[in-house]
Amino acid sequence: MKFRFATILLLAAFALSSHDADAATLTMKDAIAKVQRETGGKVLSAESKTQGKKTIYRIKVLTRDGQVKIVEVPAED
Repeated sequence: MKFRFATILLLAAFALSSHDADAATLTMKDAIAKVQRETGGKVLSAESKTQGKKTIYRIKVLTRDGQVKIVEVPAED
């Protein structure tokens, strides 16, 4: 009986952990690399901010044509 209960708990833990993996999150390092690739510019600064339950990375970039832009990248896909 104890073995069956432990097995059920283990399976439930695996099911819950795989569900969390489905909600892919982007690190700030990944967000910076993405902005550099997409703009071809130089990142001047980066910060994270929270809006409700969502995290957003605000990345300030100097574009190739000399403009400063702020790009917002959501951490959750």
